[in-house]
Amino acid sequence: MLLPLLLIPVLYFVMIRPQQKRQKQWQQMLGSIKAGDRVTTAGGIRGIILSIKDDVIIIRVAPDNLKLEIAKSAIASVTTQENSSDS
Repeated sequence: MLLPLLLIPVLYFVMIRPQQKRQKQWQQMLGSIKAGDRVTTAGGIRGIILSIKDDVIIIRVAPDNLKLEIAKSAIASVTTQENSSDS
């Protein structure tokens, strides 16, 4: 009878808390993006941010300098200009 009560804190620390931490980091990443950053979308498209408007981002995709308008929430990762010069 006590087993379900003991499992609740374990589930919190194993499942819920790490997800909340990842969500918070992702929100901070989205809040700090700026024009010139290299991004990868959730669909795997890589490009450079040209402009940001509310929840829409315009990126330039190589090799044809194609401009794409994507939702801000579609950004999976960001590489800033400082980070890209190290590689």
